[in-house]
This record gives sequence, structure tokens and C-alpha cells, in this order.
Amino acid sequence: MANKKIYKTESGELVYGVMAEFANPAELSHAAEKVRDAGYTKWDVYSPFPVHGMEEAMGMKQTNLPILVAIMGLSGATIGFLFQLFVRHMAYPIVHQGKPSDAWQVLIPVTFEFGVIFTAFSALLGMFVINGLPRWNHPLLRKDRFLGVSDDRFIIAIEAADEKFDAQGVKTMFEKAGATAVELVTEEADKRKVKAAH
Repeated sequence: MANKKIYKTESGELVYGVMAEFANPAELSHAAEKVRDAGYTKWDVYSPFPVHGMEEAMGMKQTNLPILVAIMGLSGATIGFLFQLFVRHMAYPIVHQGKPSDAWQVLIPVTFEFGVIFTAFSALLGMFVINGLPRWNHPLLRKDRFLGVSDDRFIIAIEAADEKFDAQGVKTMFEKAGATAVELVTEEADKRKVKAAH
């Protein structure tokens, strides 16, 4: 395993990465293609609305979440069905709805509900895990320029954790791609500085 390089500013703050603002969705998409082609892996695009074709421009791969959800949904339905068989034949054998004990039709509603519940919770929890949520604070949220992304800004951020990261190289690449502004993003101030401020 290679040693991970840690970037710090001259004042000692940890560097989160570099973000760049672009004027419109077309320039954003073009810049995303340049970042993808340069081989960066830890980066993201932020815009006030979905940009058509951005997944291809970023080179995003298909997520495994649908497979997880399908497996969990089918597992839930199976568990629901087997649970009902156990209850009907072993734990509490009585006649249900006037049907014979081997009638499977009576088991369908609960089987369906188990499948739906397992599917819903696996989709929700899987999305949280895959996206690294919840994250209560993010370094980009301390940048005024980034806060405009919910209104009319188009931003790309490359993390310092990327193996290919070089602050000056990233800045130059963004400028060549047509960025209107490029900023260094730092992590939260360490706890000693926060305590000293109180």
C-alpha cells in the first residue's frame, strides 16, 4: 500500500482539495471530460439541476445498489413465506380463511409485504452506505462560492485524497478547461484553534 501524501497550506490547515466554477453546463461537462481523461478518481460535479450526459462525461460506473435491493427484496419475500409456513404448520396450526393447510394463496399478501419492506429498507440503507452518509459537515459548505451551487453555480471539486492530486496541476487544468474561478478548499480547523477562539 502506497503512502498517502498529506497536503497542508502554509498556515498548517489540511487541504481537502481544489474546486473550480464554470459558467454554464456545457463548460462544466467539457471540464468533467478533461478531469475524467486525466485519470482522477476522487472528484465530483455540483450543479443546481441535473446536467444531461454528465454520467458519461464523468465516466461513472453502474451502481451495485439495484442488485443489493433485488437480493434483499427476494430474501424478504422468502423469509415472509417461510415464516407463514412455519406458523401455519408447526407453531399454530389452524384453518385460515376456510382454506386447506397447503393452500399457498393465503400467504401471498404477507409475502408481498415482507418483500416490499426488505426492498425499501435495503434501498435506503444501501444508498446511505454507498454515499457515505450521513456526513454532518463538508469542507465545501464553508465556501461562499459553493453555496451558490443550489442556485446558479456549476462546480467541480477534486479531492486531495486522489492519488494523482497536485494542487498546482489541478489549478492549471481547470484554468485551461475554462474555469471562471479556482479555489483551494481546506478541512475544518483543528480542535486546538477552535478551543483558543472560545
